[in-house]
Amino acid sequence: MKASILLIEGKRSTRPSFQSGLINKGYAVSSVPNGSSALTFLAGFQPHVILVDSASMRTNGKRICQSLRDSAPGIPVIVIANAFSSSAQNFPAEVVLFEPFTLQKLVNRIKTFVPNEKKNSLIAGPIELDLDQRLVRCGTKQSRLTPRLAALLKMFLEKPGELIERQEIFQKVWETEYLGDTRPLDVHISWLRQKIEDDPRKPQFIKTIRGVGYRLDVEITPTKKKSFSHST
Repeated sequence: MKASILLIEGKRSTRPSFQSGLINKGYAVSSVPNGSSALTFLAGFQPHVILVDSASMRTNGKRICQSLRDSAPGIPVIVIANAFSSSAQNFPAEVVLFEPFTLQKLVNRIKTFVPNEKKNSLIAGPIELDLDQRLVRCGTKQSRLTPRLAALLKMFLEKPGELIERQEIFQKVWETEYLGDTRPLDVHISWLRQKIEDDPRKPQFIKTIRGVGYRLDVEITPTKKKSFSHST
């Protein structure tokens, strides 16, 4: 799966666009000229990373970043800023890069947010869990999980559509046979729903089978990607 990037790029830059260089590096890059076009794009597609080239725009890009944060809070934003832009440090973005810098430096920043051939992950439907980083991505949501929440989600992703009884969950995630108090499991299920559900009170994915256990409802069979490649 190619990592996807949404590039927001104006026409005022004095240097070549990063688009062709990123495409040559193996990324799927979609380019739009302004913030309103970006919001329209995001209504139909969710990229892995949004790249805001504020150095190529008439404005400093801060308002665009805030709109992106409000509309797609789970998608990382990287800002390219003019070397003389003192306000860029306060942008609502994960990374701010000040010109000049190399394409490789940009790629290195992007790599921390996107899937790659080295990732060890589980995928079922729209839910992807990076097992090494304990990062879960679902639609526009992206969160880092605790070890126990990651283990819990891993169980569901390995058995989509199957009923998993409470006893099995306690055995594998808590490593105990004790079922006297199941509230810790209920609390962790609630936390997990907050990470992946649009409305945790009306869960679409993790369904409660009353008195028995839980089931992950997704449409696609899970796939697993493991890393055996060389490091870069």
